[in-house]
Amino acid sequence: MLKCDFCGRHAVYNRRYAGVFLCDRCIIKSVERRFRRAMGKYKLVSPGERVAVAVSGGKDSVTCMHLLADHCERKNCELIAVTVDEGIKGYRDRSMSIVRENAKLLDIEHFAVSFRKTFGATLDQIAMLAKRKKTGLNPCTYCGVMRRSLLNQAARELGVDKLSTAHNLDDEVQAIMLNYVRADFSRLYRLGPGYPSREGFVPRIKPLREIPEKEVAVYALLKGIKVHLGVCPYAGGIHTEIRDFLNQLETNHPNSKFMILRMFDRMKPHLARSVPEFELCECKICGEPTSSGMCKSCELLREFGLGLKRKTIISGKSR
Repeated sequence: MLKCDFCGRHAVYNRRYAGVFLCDRCIIKSVERRFRRAMGKYKLVSPGERVAVAVSGGKDSVTCMHLLADHCERKNCELIAVTVDEGIKGYRDRSMSIVRENAKLLDIEHFAVSFRKTFGATLDQIAMLAKRKKTGLNPCTYCGVMRRSLLNQAARELGVDKLSTAHNLDDEVQAIMLNYVRADFSRLYRLGPGYPSREGFVPRIKPLREIPEKEVAVYALLKGIKVHLGVCPYAGGIHTEIRDFLNQLETNHPNSKFMILRMFDRMKPHLARSVPEFELCECKICGEPTSSGMCKSCELLREFGLGLKRKTIISGKSR
């Protein structure tokens, strides 16, 4: 029987990148310690702040919500949950009930915003329009741009000081590699544990940034946290290719993902010289902040004759 390298109890997890085995108690303590370390090291939340956590219902976002709920209670902060309903039939409707159940368990308010009410169409409908018009864009492109915009709008209208996302180590390293491949210095420079505050944008934080995806999943399982395990039907494209490449790299060379993250963090201060300075203005259609005359959401939606309302329609408030 394999034993935990820290306490001698029965081991349940092999942390290959560190060469150690951990029991259930030690892996739980380790994940919580890394979460607290990130919160303190990067000063992600200050006492008394109102914080929103973006929750999809998956293992990462629900786990992040549970960890933040405990942290905010100790730091005298207010935590609320926000879910974006893209309108993916058979996927988002199932995960939404999981979010509500966890929000009720933690006694925090939950708000929902939808593509249909705000943009005039669901992602399913947009995907069909894109296919019909042969735009050549993957549904993930529309979803990513529109989700980010909608989350920022909702967070701003709900009056929060910070917006937390559940990006884990795997997500962050994938984003780093994707932006390397695309030579997108602006997006690359914006990656990090927290986004700086800019007019019109609610600062974002990533408390799980230094925790591997597998350890987040193990933590949720061991803590008995109810999560939605479905896979988005639109997942694919270059994001999947980069994910598979990095997973194979990690399998063959444990600790590769941490090394990529560490190297990026050391390089980031030097990227500022490659990022052009730009001033924000209001999108001429929706009024959201943008670096050009039209924001990316409106640019994508214009081809389909869809528009973006100035205010999001926030619903589903519950405790």
